[in-house]
Amino acid sequence: METSQKILSEMLETATIQVNGGNPWDIQVHNERFYDRTLQDSSLGLGEAYMDGWWDCEAIDQFIDRVLRAHLDEKVKNNTRLLWHVLRAKLFNRQSSGKAFEVGIRHYDLGNDLYRAMLDKRLNYTCAYWKTARNLDEAQEAKLELVCKKIGAKPGMQILELGCGWGSFAKYAAEKHGVSVLGLTVSKEQVALGMELCKGLPVELRLQDYREVQGKYDAVISIGVMEHVGYKNYRTYMEVVDRCLKEGGIGFVHTIGGNQSGTTGEPWTDKYIFPNGMLPSIAQLGAAMEGLFVMEDWQNFGPYYDNTLMAWHANFEQAWPDLKEKYGERFYRMWRYYLLSSAGAFRSRGQQLWQIVFTRPGTPQPDCRFS
Repeated sequence: METSQKILSEMLETATIQVNGGNPWDIQVHNERFYDRTLQDSSLGLGEAYMDGWWDCEAIDQFIDRVLRAHLDEKVKNNTRLLWHVLRAKLFNRQSSGKAFEVGIRHYDLGNDLYRAMLDKRLNYTCAYWKTARNLDEAQEAKLELVCKKIGAKPGMQILELGCGWGSFAKYAAEKHGVSVLGLTVSKEQVALGMELCKGLPVELRLQDYREVQGKYDAVISIGVMEHVGYKNYRTYMEVVDRCLKEGGIGFVHTIGGNQSGTTGEPWTDKYIFPNGMLPSIAQLGAAMEGLFVMEDWQNFGPYYDNTLMAWHANFEQAWPDLKEKYGERFYRMWRYYLLSSAGAFRSRGQQLWQIVFTRPGTPQPDCRFS
Protein backbone atom coordinates (compact mmCIF):
# COMPACT_ATOMS: atom_id res chain seq x y z
CA MET A 1 0.00 0.00 0.00
CA GLU A 2 1.35 3.39 -1.01
CA THR A 3 2.03 5.85 1.80
CA SER A 4 0.73 9.41 1.90
CA GLN A 5 4.32 10.60 1.67
CA LYS A 6 4.93 8.67 -1.55
CA ILE A 7 1.62 9.76 -3.12
CA LEU A 8 2.08 13.45 -2.36
CA SER A 9 5.78 13.48 -3.23
CA GLU A 10 5.05 11.95 -6.64
CA MET A 11 2.27 14.47 -7.26
CA LEU A 12 4.60 17.34 -6.40
CA GLU A 13 7.24 15.95 -8.74
CA THR A 14 4.81 16.37 -11.67
CA ALA A 15 4.93 20.09 -10.84
CA THR A 16 8.77 20.00 -10.65
CA ILE A 17 8.62 20.43 -6.86
CA GLN A 18 10.92 18.34 -4.67
CA VAL A 19 10.41 17.54 -1.01
CA ASN A 20 13.49 18.80 0.86
CA GLY A 21 15.00 19.95 -2.43
CA GLY A 22 17.33 22.87 -3.07
CA ASN A 23 15.24 25.14 -5.32
CA PRO A 24 13.43 28.19 -3.91
CA TRP A 25 10.05 26.60 -4.78
CA ASP A 26 10.85 23.24 -3.14
CA ILE A 27 9.32 22.51 0.26
CA GLN A 28 11.09 21.52 3.45
CA VAL A 29 8.97 19.14 5.53
CA HIS A 30 9.47 19.28 9.31
CA ASN A 31 6.57 17.04 10.42
CA GLU A 32 5.68 13.74 8.76
CA ARG A 33 1.99 14.32 9.53
CA PHE A 34 2.08 16.99 6.79
CA TYR A 35 1.43 14.38 4.09
CA ASP A 36 -1.74 12.92 5.61
CA ARG A 37 -3.06 16.35 6.50
CA THR A 38 -2.59 17.77 3.00
CA LEU A 39 -4.12 14.77 1.24
CA GLN A 40 -7.04 14.73 3.68
CA ASP A 41 -7.86 18.45 3.75
CA SER A 42 -6.42 19.68 0.44
CA SER A 43 -5.66 23.43 0.34
CA LEU A 44 -7.06 23.97 3.85
CA GLY A 45 -4.71 21.35 5.29
CA LEU A 46 -1.76 22.69 3.29
CA GLY A 47 -2.24 26.22 4.63
CA GLU A 48 -2.90 25.12 8.20
CA ALA A 49 0.17 22.89 8.16
CA TYR A 50 2.26 25.88 7.10
CA MET A 51 0.81 28.02 9.89
CA ASP A 52 1.69 25.23 12.35
CA GLY A 53 5.30 25.13 11.13
CA TRP A 54 5.04 21.64 9.62
CA TRP A 55 6.68 22.76 6.37
CA ASP A 56 8.54 25.73 4.92
CA CYS A 57 9.35 27.10 1.50
CA GLU A 58 11.69 29.91 0.53
CA ALA A 59 9.39 31.10 -2.29
CA ILE A 60 5.78 30.16 -1.54
CA ASP A 61 4.63 32.22 -4.51
CA GLN A 62 6.68 30.05 -6.88
CA PHE A 63 5.53 26.87 -5.14
CA ILE A 64 1.83 27.76 -5.48
CA ASP A 65 2.31 28.86 -9.09
CA ARG A 66 3.69 25.43 -9.93
CA VAL A 67 1.01 23.60 -7.93
CA LEU A 68 -1.80 25.40 -9.75
CA ARG A 69 -0.27 25.13 -13.22
CA ALA A 70 -0.06 21.36 -12.67
CA HIS A 71 -3.69 21.32 -11.41
CA LEU A 72 -2.65 19.52 -8.23
CA ASP A 73 -5.46 21.26 -6.36
CA GLU A 74 -7.93 19.34 -8.53
CA LYS A 75 -6.15 16.02 -8.03
CA VAL A 76 -6.39 16.14 -4.24
CA LYS A 77 -10.03 15.23 -3.64
CA ASN A 78 -11.92 17.10 -0.93
CA ASN A 79 -13.03 15.18 2.13
CA THR A 80 -16.27 15.53 4.10
CA ARG A 81 -14.85 18.41 6.11
CA LEU A 82 -14.54 20.45 2.90
CA LEU A 83 -17.79 19.12 1.41
CA TRP A 84 -19.61 20.63 4.40
CA HIS A 85 -18.08 23.97 3.43
CA VAL A 86 -19.70 23.61 -0.01
CA LEU A 87 -23.04 22.40 1.37
CA ARG A 88 -23.20 25.27 3.87
CA ALA A 89 -22.77 27.80 1.06
CA LYS A 90 -25.64 26.24 -0.89
CA LEU A 91 -28.00 26.07 2.09
CA PHE A 92 -27.32 29.48 3.61
CA ASN A 93 -26.70 33.01 2.35
CA ARG A 94 -23.27 33.50 3.89
CA GLN A 95 -23.13 37.11 2.66
CA SER A 96 -26.52 38.19 4.04
CA SER A 97 -27.03 41.58 5.69
CA GLY A 98 -26.61 39.94 9.09
CA LYS A 99 -23.23 38.49 8.13
CA ALA A 100 -21.97 41.44 6.08
CA PHE A 101 -19.93 42.97 8.88
CA GLU A 102 -18.05 39.77 9.84
CA VAL A 103 -15.24 40.36 7.32
CA GLY A 104 -14.89 43.93 8.56
CA ILE A 105 -14.40 42.80 12.14
CA ARG A 106 -12.14 39.84 11.38
CA HIS A 107 -10.04 41.26 8.55
CA TYR A 108 -10.26 45.00 7.88
CA ASP A 109 -10.31 45.93 11.57
CA LEU A 110 -7.14 43.92 12.35
CA GLY A 111 -5.15 47.11 12.82
CA ASN A 112 -4.50 50.24 10.80
CA ASP A 113 -0.82 49.95 11.78
CA LEU A 114 -0.59 46.72 9.77
CA TYR A 115 -2.23 48.17 6.67
CA ARG A 116 -0.34 51.48 6.82
CA ALA A 117 2.91 49.52 6.91
CA MET A 118 1.95 47.15 4.07
CA LEU A 119 0.05 49.31 1.58
CA ASP A 120 0.91 52.36 -0.50
CA LYS A 121 0.75 55.89 0.89
CA ARG A 122 -2.93 56.25 -0.12
CA LEU A 123 -3.93 52.92 1.51
CA ASN A 124 -5.25 51.16 -1.58
CA TYR A 125 -6.01 47.53 -0.70
CA THR A 126 -6.79 46.42 -4.25
CA CYS A 127 -4.80 45.63 -7.40
CA ALA A 128 -2.58 48.42 -8.73
CA TYR A 129 -2.09 49.33 -12.40
CA TRP A 130 1.58 48.79 -13.31
CA LYS A 131 1.51 49.59 -17.05
CA THR A 132 3.97 52.50 -16.77
CA ALA A 133 4.50 52.64 -12.99
CA ARG A 134 7.92 52.23 -11.34
CA ASN A 135 6.73 51.54 -7.77
CA LEU A 136 3.64 50.74 -5.71
CA ASP A 137 2.67 54.37 -5.03
CA GLU A 138 2.77 55.22 -8.73
CA ALA A 139 0.90 52.05 -9.70
CA GLN A 140 -1.90 52.71 -7.22
CA GLU A 141 -2.32 56.33 -8.34
CA ALA A 142 -2.42 55.07 -11.94
CA LYS A 143 -5.23 52.69 -10.92
CA LEU A 144 -7.21 55.50 -9.29
CA GLU A 145 -6.78 57.72 -12.33
CA LEU A 146 -7.85 54.86 -14.60
CA VAL A 147 -11.05 54.45 -12.59
CA CYS A 148 -11.73 58.19 -12.78
CA LYS A 149 -11.20 58.10 -16.55
CA LYS A 150 -13.52 55.14 -17.01
CA ILE A 151 -16.41 56.77 -15.13
CA GLY A 152 -15.80 60.21 -16.66
CA ALA A 153 -15.10 61.93 -13.32
CA LYS A 154 -15.53 65.70 -13.49
CA PRO A 155 -16.26 68.61 -11.11
CA GLY A 156 -19.66 68.45 -9.45
CA MET A 157 -20.18 64.75 -10.15
CA GLN A 158 -21.78 62.73 -7.31
CA ILE A 159 -20.36 59.25 -6.86
CA LEU A 160 -21.52 56.36 -4.69
CA GLU A 161 -18.74 53.93 -3.78
CA LEU A 162 -19.88 50.57 -2.47
CA GLY A 163 -16.95 49.34 -0.39
CA CYS A 164 -14.73 52.39 0.10
CA GLY A 165 -11.87 51.06 2.22
CA TRP A 166 -9.97 53.88 3.90
CA GLY A 167 -11.30 56.36 1.32
CA SER A 168 -8.37 56.13 -1.08
CA PHE A 169 -10.50 56.54 -4.21
CA ALA A 170 -12.81 59.10 -2.61
CA LYS A 171 -9.91 61.29 -1.50
CA TYR A 172 -8.12 61.05 -4.85
CA ALA A 173 -11.22 61.70 -6.95
CA ALA A 174 -12.29 64.65 -4.76
CA GLU A 175 -8.82 66.20 -4.83
CA LYS A 176 -7.98 65.60 -8.49
CA HIS A 177 -11.38 65.78 -10.20
CA GLY A 178 -13.62 67.85 -7.93
CA VAL A 179 -16.24 65.16 -7.34
CA SER A 180 -18.19 64.39 -4.16
CA VAL A 181 -18.25 60.82 -2.85
CA LEU A 182 -20.40 58.80 -0.47
CA GLY A 183 -18.49 55.68 0.49
CA LEU A 184 -19.78 52.63 2.35
CA THR A 185 -17.72 50.05 4.26
CA VAL A 186 -18.28 47.29 6.82
CA SER A 187 -15.15 48.28 8.77
CA LYS A 188 -15.37 50.79 11.62
CA GLU A 189 -11.58 51.21 11.58
CA GLN A 190 -11.69 52.17 7.91
CA VAL A 191 -14.39 54.78 8.56
CA ALA A 192 -12.47 56.31 11.46
CA LEU A 193 -9.14 56.64 9.66
CA GLY A 194 -10.71 57.37 6.27
CA MET A 195 -12.74 60.33 7.53
CA GLU A 196 -9.61 61.70 9.17
CA LEU A 197 -7.68 61.41 5.89
CA CYS A 198 -10.53 62.95 3.87
CA LYS A 199 -11.08 65.89 6.23
CA GLY A 200 -12.09 69.07 4.42
CA LEU A 201 -13.14 67.24 1.23
CA PRO A 202 -16.69 66.58 -0.07
CA VAL A 203 -16.43 62.97 1.12
CA GLU A 204 -18.60 61.00 3.53
CA LEU A 205 -17.71 57.48 4.63
CA ARG A 206 -20.36 55.37 6.37
CA LEU A 207 -20.41 52.07 8.24
CA GLN A 208 -23.29 50.61 6.22
CA ASP A 209 -24.23 47.53 4.21
CA TYR A 210 -24.53 48.29 0.49
CA ARG A 211 -28.12 46.97 0.40
CA GLU A 212 -29.32 49.77 2.68
CA VAL A 213 -28.11 52.78 0.69
CA GLN A 214 -30.55 55.21 -0.93
CA GLY A 215 -30.25 58.24 -3.22
CA LYS A 216 -29.32 58.95 -6.84
CA TYR A 217 -25.77 59.30 -8.16
CA ASP A 218 -23.98 60.02 -11.44
CA ALA A 219 -21.83 56.92 -10.96
CA VAL A 220 -22.03 53.86 -8.70
CA ILE A 221 -18.74 52.05 -8.34
CA SER A 222 -17.01 49.36 -6.31
CA ILE A 223 -13.29 48.67 -6.13
CA GLY A 224 -12.71 45.30 -4.50
CA VAL A 225 -16.09 44.60 -2.90
CA MET A 226 -17.65 42.09 -5.32
CA GLU A 227 -15.45 39.40 -3.75
CA HIS A 228 -17.57 39.79 -0.57
CA VAL A 229 -21.02 39.94 -2.23
CA GLY A 230 -21.59 36.20 -2.78
CA TYR A 231 -23.28 34.35 -5.63
CA LYS A 232 -26.71 34.53 -4.00
CA ASN A 233 -26.50 38.33 -4.00
CA TYR A 234 -24.96 39.36 -7.33
CA ARG A 235 -28.38 40.23 -8.75
CA THR A 236 -29.25 42.18 -5.60
CA TYR A 237 -26.02 44.13 -5.95
CA MET A 238 -26.84 45.06 -9.56
CA GLU A 239 -30.37 46.05 -8.54
CA VAL A 240 -28.90 48.41 -5.93
CA VAL A 241 -26.70 49.97 -8.62
CA ASP A 242 -29.73 50.34 -10.90
CA ARG A 243 -31.77 51.90 -8.09
CA CYS A 244 -29.07 54.41 -7.22
CA LEU A 245 -28.00 55.49 -10.71
CA LYS A 246 -29.29 58.74 -12.18
CA GLU A 247 -30.55 58.68 -15.75
CA GLY A 248 -27.51 58.45 -18.01
CA GLY A 249 -25.33 57.30 -15.11
CA ILE A 250 -22.45 54.85 -15.27
CA GLY A 251 -21.67 51.71 -13.27
CA PHE A 252 -18.19 50.38 -12.58
CA VAL A 253 -16.84 47.25 -10.87
CA HIS A 254 -13.21 46.38 -10.08
CA THR A 255 -13.04 42.78 -8.84
CA ILE A 256 -10.98 39.65 -8.64
CA GLY A 257 -12.62 37.00 -10.80
CA GLY A 258 -12.51 33.24 -11.19
CA ASN A 259 -12.24 31.21 -14.39
CA GLN A 260 -15.15 28.98 -13.39
CA SER A 261 -18.44 29.58 -11.62
CA GLY A 262 -18.45 28.48 -8.00
CA THR A 263 -20.52 28.77 -4.84
CA THR A 264 -17.77 28.95 -2.20
CA GLY A 265 -14.46 30.60 -1.58
CA GLU A 266 -11.13 28.81 -1.27
CA PRO A 267 -11.39 27.01 2.11
CA TRP A 268 -8.18 28.25 3.78
CA THR A 269 -8.77 31.84 2.66
CA ASP A 270 -12.39 31.66 3.80
CA LYS A 271 -11.42 30.40 7.25
CA TYR A 272 -8.42 32.62 8.00
CA ILE A 273 -8.42 35.70 5.74
CA PHE A 274 -11.72 36.69 4.12
CA PRO A 275 -14.67 34.99 5.86
CA ASN A 276 -17.64 34.44 3.55
CA GLY A 277 -15.66 35.59 0.51
CA MET A 278 -15.84 34.08 -2.97
CA LEU A 279 -14.81 35.04 -6.49
CA PRO A 280 -17.43 35.76 -9.16
CA SER A 281 -17.20 34.36 -12.68
CA ILE A 282 -17.98 36.04 -16.00
CA ALA A 283 -21.14 33.94 -16.29
CA GLN A 284 -22.36 34.90 -12.80
CA LEU A 285 -21.78 38.62 -13.26
CA GLY A 286 -23.27 38.52 -16.76
CA ALA A 287 -26.43 36.85 -15.47
CA ALA A 288 -26.67 39.43 -12.66
CA MET A 289 -26.44 42.30 -15.16
CA GLU A 290 -28.80 40.81 -17.74
CA GLY A 291 -31.85 42.96 -18.46
CA LEU A 292 -30.49 45.84 -16.37
CA PHE A 293 -27.27 46.97 -18.01
CA VAL A 294 -25.25 47.16 -21.20
CA MET A 295 -21.66 45.98 -20.70
CA GLU A 296 -19.47 48.71 -22.22
CA ASP A 297 -15.96 47.50 -21.37
CA TRP A 298 -14.41 44.49 -19.62
CA GLN A 299 -10.66 44.76 -19.01
CA ASN A 300 -8.44 42.10 -17.41
CA PHE A 301 -5.12 43.00 -15.84
CA GLY A 302 -4.84 40.07 -13.45
CA PRO A 303 -1.04 39.70 -13.82
CA TYR A 304 -0.67 43.13 -12.16
CA TYR A 305 -2.03 41.61 -8.94
CA ASP A 306 1.09 39.45 -8.79
CA ASN A 307 3.21 42.64 -8.79
CA THR A 308 0.93 44.26 -6.21
CA LEU A 309 0.98 41.33 -3.80
CA MET A 310 4.74 40.96 -4.02
CA ALA A 311 5.11 44.67 -3.22
CA TRP A 312 2.77 44.28 -0.22
CA HIS A 313 4.77 41.28 0.94
CA ALA A 314 8.06 43.20 0.70
CA ASN A 315 6.55 46.04 2.76
CA PHE A 316 5.16 43.56 5.31
CA GLU A 317 8.51 41.82 5.74
CA GLN A 318 10.29 45.15 6.15
CA ALA A 319 7.80 46.32 8.78
CA TRP A 320 7.55 43.01 10.67
CA PRO A 321 10.16 43.85 13.35
CA ASP A 322 7.88 46.70 14.46
CA LEU A 323 4.70 44.60 14.20
CA LYS A 324 5.75 41.21 15.61
CA GLU A 325 5.22 41.98 19.29
CA LYS A 326 1.56 42.85 18.65
CA TYR A 327 0.69 40.17 16.07
CA GLY A 328 2.91 37.17 16.90
CA GLU A 329 4.63 34.38 14.96
CA ARG A 330 1.53 32.42 13.93
CA PHE A 331 0.00 35.56 12.43
CA TYR A 332 3.27 36.18 10.57
CA ARG A 333 3.15 32.73 8.96
CA MET A 334 -0.55 33.12 8.15
CA TRP A 335 -0.12 36.56 6.58
CA ARG A 336 3.00 35.59 4.65
CA TYR A 337 1.19 32.53 3.28
CA TYR A 338 -1.83 34.67 2.33
CA LEU A 339 0.18 37.24 0.38
CA LEU A 340 2.55 34.84 -1.38
CA SER A 341 0.00 32.12 -2.19
CA SER A 342 -2.28 34.80 -3.65
CA ALA A 343 0.59 36.06 -5.82
CA GLY A 344 1.13 32.52 -7.07
CA ALA A 345 -2.56 32.15 -7.91
CA PHE A 346 -2.48 35.23 -10.14
CA ARG A 347 0.86 34.24 -11.69
CA SER A 348 -0.59 30.88 -12.71
CA ARG A 349 -3.58 32.71 -14.28
CA GLY A 350 -5.92 30.87 -11.93
CA GLN A 351 -7.38 34.22 -10.86
CA GLN A 352 -8.09 37.38 -12.82
CA LEU A 353 -8.61 41.07 -12.09
CA TRP A 354 -11.48 42.65 -14.00
CA GLN A 355 -12.61 46.22 -14.43
CA ILE A 356 -16.12 46.38 -15.86
CA VAL A 357 -17.92 49.48 -17.14
CA PHE A 358 -21.67 49.31 -17.73
CA THR A 359 -24.63 51.60 -18.42
CA ARG A 360 -28.37 51.25 -18.73
CA PRO A 361 -29.89 50.46 -22.16
CA GLY A 362 -30.46 53.69 -24.05
CA THR A 363 -27.58 55.55 -22.45
CA PRO A 364 -25.12 57.02 -24.99
CA GLN A 365 -22.00 54.88 -25.16
CA PRO A 366 -19.10 56.30 -23.11
CA ASP A 367 -15.59 56.46 -24.48
CA CYS A 368 -14.32 52.89 -24.14
CA ARG A 369 -10.68 53.60 -25.05
CA PHE A 370 -9.76 53.29 -21.42
CA SER A 371 -6.42 51.63 -20.93
